[in-house]
Amino acid sequence: MNSRIITGDWDSLRDDAQRLRIEVFVIEQGVPVELEWDEADSVSIHAVAYDVDGQPVATGRLLPDGHIGRMAVRQSLRGSGIGSQVLQALLEEARREGHTELVLHAQVHAQDFYARHGFVAEGENFMEAGIEHCKMLYRFS
Repeated sequence: MNSRIITGDWDSLRDDAQRLRIEVFVIEQGVPVELEWDEADSVSIHAVAYDVDGQPVATGRLLPDGHIGRMAVRQSLRGSGIGSQVLQALLEEARREGHTELVLHAQVHAQDFYARHGFVAEGENFMEAGIEHCKMLYRFS
């Protein structure tokens, strides 16, 4: 997919990231809106992918403690590679910041996606926001 990825702070990317997260998590997956927003947004690095028309189509964030989260891809573009591009942008930001290990809570259906990028599942599955997740780790070599 032909896209442009922008990384930045919450103030600069909030509107586009929120729109995607509402579409994917709140509307599509039924996550309560009050669980979607937290104080971590304001201190995280965000990545947003835009299509050729300038529309936001994917997003994710990197928290200061090395957690990657809120990865969301517009339903019609899943499997197009755009999620991989956003994840790669976040991995590059983490490397720049000097992280040696990253953690994420993957929805179980997305576990294979993260495994293809070097993340390894650890521990038992658990429920988060009513959706089954697994903890996954990534270690920079």
